[in-house]
Parts: sequence; C-alpha cells; structure tokens
Amino acid sequence: MATSSGTTRTVTIAEIAALAGVSVPTVSKVLNGRADVAAGTRARVEAILEEHSYRRRRGRGSGDPNLIDLVFHHIDNAWAQEVIKGVEDAAAAHRVGVVLSELGGSHRPQQELIDDILARRPLGVLLVLSSLDATQRHQLESRSIPFVVVDTWGEPPAGVPTVGSNNWNGGLIATRHLLSLGHRRIAVIAGPSDVLCSRARVDGYRSALDEAGIRADPSFVRWGDFHVDGGYNHGLELLSRPDRPTAIFAGSDYQSLGVMRAVRELGLSIPEDVSVVGYDDIPLAQWLGPSLTTVRQPLREMAGTATEMVLSLAAGQQPANLRIDLATELVVRESTAPAPAGTV
Repeated sequence: MATSSGTTRTVTIAEIAALAGVSVPTVSKVLNGRADVAAGTRARVEAILEEHSYRRRRGRGSGDPNLIDLVFHHIDNAWAQEVIKGVEDAAAAHRVGVVLSELGGSHRPQQELIDDILARRPLGVLLVLSSLDATQRHQLESRSIPFVVVDTWGEPPAGVPTVGSNNWNGGLIATRHLLSLGHRRIAVIAGPSDVLCSRARVDGYRSALDEAGIRADPSFVRWGDFHVDGGYNHGLELLSRPDRPTAIFAGSDYQSLGVMRAVRELGLSIPEDVSVVGYDDIPLAQWLGPSLTTVRQPLREMAGTATEMVLSLAAGQQPANLRIDLATELVVRESTAPAPAGTV
C-alpha cells in the first residue's frame, strides 16, 4: 500500500478486513487455512490479499510444527522412493518432520491440499514434478511459506526456486555412448511430451545424432509415460519394424524394463540384437539380467539439495542460485554392446 511519501508498506490484517467487509478474525481464519469460512468470503479475502501483495511477517509461533510438506505427482515406484529418502535424510539432520502427499498423477494440487498446507503452517513445501497456479503461489507467499520445485514438470515462472538435473546432457551422453558402439538406428522412448525433463532428454538425443551427421528419424522418437507399459508397448512397435532399431534409449529405467520384456517376447536378445539404455539408475538397474546401462540422475542429492534450500528460505536466507541442475553421468553395464554386424 502506497504512503503519502510514495513509499510502500505492508498492508495490515485490519485493513484487509475493512476492504473485504469482514472481521479481523475472519481474515485470520483465511490466512490459517481454516475451513469454517464461506467460499465466497474466502475468495474475496484472497483476492484482496493478492491485490495488495500481502505478506505475513516471517516468524513462527511456539506451537507451529517443525514440518515440511512433500507433494508428489506419483509415488508408486523406486524413483519416488529415492527422492523421499533424500528428503527424509536431509530433514532429519535438522530435526524436521515430513508430511507426504500424492496427487494421483496430476501435476497440480487440488485447492483442498493447499488449504491443508495453510492450516499446518509448515516451514516450507517441496513440489516434485508438480507446480502451483498463480493463485496458489500467492497463497503460500502471502503466508511466508516458501516452496521449491524438484524436477520441474514445465518451465517454472521466474523467481520460483527449482532443483533438477542436467537432462539435456543425460540424453546427449546416452546417445553418444550408443553411437560410439557403432549404432546408427537409435530409437528413443521418452516420458510424456508435456514434461520438461522428457523434452530436454530428447533434445540431447537429437543433438548427439546431429553432431554425428545422422538425421533423426521422427518415427524413432516415441513419447511414453515413464512407466513399464510405455516401454513395453512402444518397444514392441519399434522392434517389429523391418528396419527395427539396433538400440533403444528409454527415458526411465522403468520404461527400460518394458523394452526388455518386448525384446524377449520377440525372440531377440540384449545386447546381441538390441542395446538398451535407461535413465535414473534406480537400485534395481544393476540387478537386472543383463544389468542395465543407464544415465545416473542423482535423485537423493537433488532431494537433499531442495530440502536444504527450502529450509534456508524458511530461515530468511536467500540462496545464491534459485535454479540448480546437478550433473548426470553414464553408468555402463551389460545391456549395451557394439551394433550387430551388417546393420550400419
């Protein structure tokens, strides 16, 4: 709110209440995520809070829980377990608890979850492969609840803290490895096309082919779902072609499992007929038969870094970098070998 001298000051709860035509306790209930406020009244108060860029003073009461909220789009695989472990380890070092929520595959929380978070007043929120709309962002910002996005779903708005890994480089090094083994018909089964990390990995794949002077065959680029079924279905289609690929780069280790099953069902062998590269390096990858060559994404380190960042923000510290991408590296095992003779 502007003053007569042209400077700005933080609007008070009493002023918000007067503008909304409600009592101060009602504004307080909205700020604290209380359910006993009519939907229309809540919307009116939230709109005025946003209009006046209200920010609750940083600071916590003695009864506020020492918690962070961890919000996942999906938690039914080992990839998610690695992230959860990384968050829990980092949080435990600060004697902070973790509240885990799942969005059932959605990339954006329902408002009910945001209301629950506001009621808990956690130290901060971690969002994994999910994001907030503008209204939800303001709701957290107005309560001085910081949030950090881990492994972004889409391009985050400017100023949103994010932690991820170098997905473009991951696609590049996976494809370079296959090229170095003499493969030229290399397919990629990526994750969903609307997920930023999927597109980045495919961009890295295309860059590696381009630097080798090989035109990327559009029919060899498939958009999957990061799950076993996606790898299996696309793998069957690709490997049933008369010009089948001699190598497949799968956008996740789980999709690699599906590809491996497709290879076996078609009477082919890994790596003699088809080389397979995965992505993530989940613990299972080294125990497969053959063991899986894959791009290691430092999932626990990403989760730990994001946890430290959100706790720093909660303490009023501003990180030097709001966007952190950790390095990816290739782990070569038994599932890749030189291209079969006569296929180049």
